Amino acid sequence: MNKKELRKSLLAERMSLDPVRMGKFQDLILIHFQQVALPFIQYLHTYLPIEGRHEPDPGLMVSMLEFRNPGLRIAVPKMVNDNEMLHIAVHNNSEWIKNDFGILEPAEGESLAPESFDLVFVPMLGCDLRGNRIGYGKGYYDRFLARCRTDTWKIGFSFLEPVEKIDDLGPWDIPLDICITPQRVYEF
Repeated sequence: MNKKELRKSLLAERMSLDPVRMGKFQDLILIHFQQVALPFIQYLHTYLPIEGRHEPDPGLMVSMLEFRNPGLRIAVPKMVNDNEMLHIAVHNNSEWIKNDFGILEPAEGESLAPESFDLVFVPMLGCDLRGNRIGYGKGYYDRFLARCRTDTWKIGFSFLEPVEKIDDLGPWDIPLDICITPQRVYEF
């Protein structure tokens, strides 16, 4: 299938999940994440789930990393125009606003360079068995990941299992290193 078809079908499948099932899936994803052997992480970029889109919430994984990696610096995206996002460092006292997509963003804060990050939690609708991700189609994360270091870990969380293959990949598509689903950890 191509990306456009996959976006539509994966979103419909994810939106059909009821809250109880999503809660169970979220717990299973956390259990699998705890088994991934990550190096010491100093800089983490994470997404905040879009309200009403039934996205896996990386919040518990972030909390676990904070415990395991003292001094961890965490950044979240802030959209600045139709093509670019900044990576704003956040802390307990950060103030938040909703952007045009209904996503919470920090009102202000220090912008970190893409090369800073040891680990990126990448939002997605799904991926294929090679780690190629289906995003929402705007290309924000493809442009961001292209600027990260080659040793930056790229992890996606999905309530759905990977599809076999995405037919229309481009040279700008950056694959994941790991996708964690309720059933297992996929390493690419």
